[in-house]
Amino acid sequence: MVEPVSEQIERELSRLRWRCRRGMRELDRLFERYLDRAWRQASDAEHAVFLRLLEIEDDKLWHWFMGNDTPTDADLADLVARIRSLPP
Repeated sequence: MVEPVSEQIERELSRLRWRCRRGMRELDRLFERYLDRAWRQASDAEHAVFLRLLEIEDDKLWHWFMGNDTPTDADLADLVARIRSLPP
């Protein structure tokens, strides 16, 4: 039996929410905000960049999201900027 698309998306989002749990509550909130407000509309390419972002160390992510440093990878830099621009 084939699962409906909406159920597949919700299951994927649930797995991503688990992966987004970090050692820093602030990062958790940034990632949750992205999942809640932008993930469903994002392209497959952006989804791939987000998965790459999840592999980055918390300290580096924190510096990026606070604007103290910028990723050298343009795709990561664009996504960090997009996440930072999402309203609280």
